[in-house]
Amino acid sequence: MSTNVSVFIMDISNSSQEQIGHELSDYLEELKTNIAVWTQYIVETKISHRAGDELVVVCKGYATAYTLAYYINHVWKFSNHKPYFGLTFGEIPEKLSEINLETWIHPLMKQARNASDYLKNQQNRTQFHFALTNVSGKQSFTVFNKQFETLINTSLMLKQEHMNEQTEIQSLVCSLYFILGQQTKVSDYLERTTPTISHHMRQGKTQTILRAFHDIVNVLDSLDTQDEQGLNSNLQSNIKRNIQYHLHNYIPKDRRLK
Repeated sequence: MSTNVSVFIMDISNSSQEQIGHELSDYLEELKTNIAVWTQYIVETKISHRAGDELVVVCKGYATAYTLAYYINHVWKFSNHKPYFGLTFGEIPEKLSEINLETWIHPLMKQARNASDYLKNQQNRTQFHFALTNVSGKQSFTVFNKQFETLINTSLMLKQEHMNEQTEIQSLVCSLYFILGQQTKVSDYLERTTPTISHHMRQGKTQTILRAFHDIVNVLDSLDTQDEQGLNSNLQSNIKRNIQYHLHNYIPKDRRLK
């Protein structure tokens, strides 16, 4: 029986600069542990930290890799060395538990690598890009893979433009609202008034940015014929609980804007 999975290959911008390679490598090991905690008992996941500044994740479900990538991006600590994610999804002929990610060869890995290389070669780099396989002779949605690829990447590009236009405080408010879910909680954490937080959300187009994320996840979930009821919702709930419980570790006090 085949298994529906998604993949991301994450790389880091400017990782060879400023003698920061060792620190970034240590951070990726920490992130690898965090992902394992986020997904434990909820989503079967394989994780590999490769070549110092690269993280590879394969997980069950079409929407899960993008979901994990999006949360990683919101809690990422190095603003001058942002992560970027080459993504794909599709079927594999074996169970995920049977894969040795260090030696696994499959077209999905090639597609994720193609997506990552596309981003690497961009002059104005976006942080997320999907590359889907050309499939012929199929009767399911996969016959339209390239069309889905175009539409998803267009949505990601437009969302990235909004994110790039955010000020530091607007970006921080957007991330905290995404994780905490309430303006009053963001207000308490940043020690700002709720109207101030609301203003930053409007100016930073927080709702538009987050709606684009949820729309993409919903579309990917709808394509997944093996989707377990509430899988992605349960995953996101678990991630948010973990981040909220360790919020000062994910967003330390010295990153908070006074």
